Amino acid sequence: MMMLWLSLGGGMSLTAYLVYRSWQARKEYAVLVESQIERTVIAEETDEFGVIRVIEIGAYRYLEFGDSFEQSCVLYDNPLYLKYDYTRAMLLASLCHEHPETALFLGLGAGSLTEVCLAILPLEDVEVLELRAPLPRMAMEHMAMTDDPRLTIRIGDALELIETAETADLIYLDMYTDLGPSAGHLAWGFLTQCQNKLNPGGWLIINQWATLDGSPLGAAFLRGLFYRHYWEIPVKEGNVIILVPYSFEQTPSLALMRQQAERIAEQLGYDISYLIDAIRPAS
Repeated sequence: MMMLWLSLGGGMSLTAYLVYRSWQARKEYAVLVESQIERTVIAEETDEFGVIRVIEIGAYRYLEFGDSFEQSCVLYDNPLYLKYDYTRAMLLASLCHEHPETALFLGLGAGSLTEVCLAILPLEDVEVLELRAPLPRMAMEHMAMTDDPRLTIRIGDALELIETAETADLIYLDMYTDLGPSAGHLAWGFLTQCQNKLNPGGWLIINQWATLDGSPLGAAFLRGLFYRHYWEIPVKEGNVIILVPYSFEQTPSLALMRQQAERIAEQLGYDISYLIDAIRPAS
């Protein structure tokens, strides 16, 4: 796949920026780990892409790739609790759709977002494309993910499997390695295929890294690809959630999102509506 080089301000290349973000994330997580009294390794496996590790710190379990690079976090006794704003924002983006019945997850991680969506959305069929074969089993054994009968998981590279994926009302793109986002997060052909897999009225929801000025990684590229017709939710972890609609006629209904956020707050036990105020047009 062709390497994309983007200007990120100050002449920083995409490669240099990815290295910087990877270093920053490792440093932040190292501070978290070192600040805890007890860090217990629950499980560890190695596949062709490296080490996968489940760590328990207090009431939380963390999924790590490689050298202590955090991928996901689950409150083990309450897997519907989303600790981080970026996963809450991805859930909030789901509420743009009034009645989603199908979903496609590109990247599973610990399965926390998948678990919440299955619990609170009227989904009838959910497909997951996951690169790393041990992850679904580890998520179910150690990260409180359930084996829901509505869920189908296929192992392989989403960049190749996307052609055979079912269309969906909601598509979640969250493909990260221990070095950062997959090439698919900035691949014209792949992102076009993702949007084309949406059913009418559907939404593509992308978890993108933020650059130093707060815009999403590859902002100029994304503006060109989607003709500026998308919305962003910046979050404090240094990510920007991108909401891409099926068609130019679609815009997110803030009233619908508030109504749905109020409904699910009772079920979840926490409110995500505060993130609605952060929604902005394409930057």
